[in-house]
Amino acid sequence: MPIITNDRDLRDVLNGLTDIQQRIIGASFAKSVLHLSRNEWVRRSVEIAQNPDASEAELQDALKAAKGYAAKTYTDCGKDTDWLAQADHFVAASAAAALTSTDRLAQKTNPAWAAAVHARMAKDCEAMQEEEGEMETEAQRQYRIVNDSL
Repeated sequence: MPIITNDRDLRDVLNGLTDIQQRIIGASFAKSVLHLSRNEWVRRSVEIAQNPDASEAELQDALKAAKGYAAKTYTDCGKDTDWLAQADHFVAASAAAALTSTDRLAQKTNPAWAAAVHARMAKDCEAMQEEEGEMETEAQRQYRIVNDSL
């Protein structure tokens, strides 16, 4: 498998994964920004999403928790005064995306890609709050996650 170095390659690889692989990789993307979450249920949702043996009931409960928290924190988006509150929202949205079944997403996306995009938004919000940026971007971190996982 070639080494992923750009979003086109990342999307191509993600599109070729099974539903379970997409969920697990998507959860890995959410986990990389989990330090920005203020909610224990979102953290637990990411754990469940990463478990290849999670039951359907566990997955549905985790999705409900992450999606509910993302909806609750949605009103914080657009407020330019609390970037970390916005980051918190995007972490929950990333976890929810990872847990969403492929038949519930738009045709040209998949759970892992949706989780990746939300995780990047969370990092962008964190960057707005912080004075210094990181050496590795979230996109580069995601390429590494997939390269290391597959």
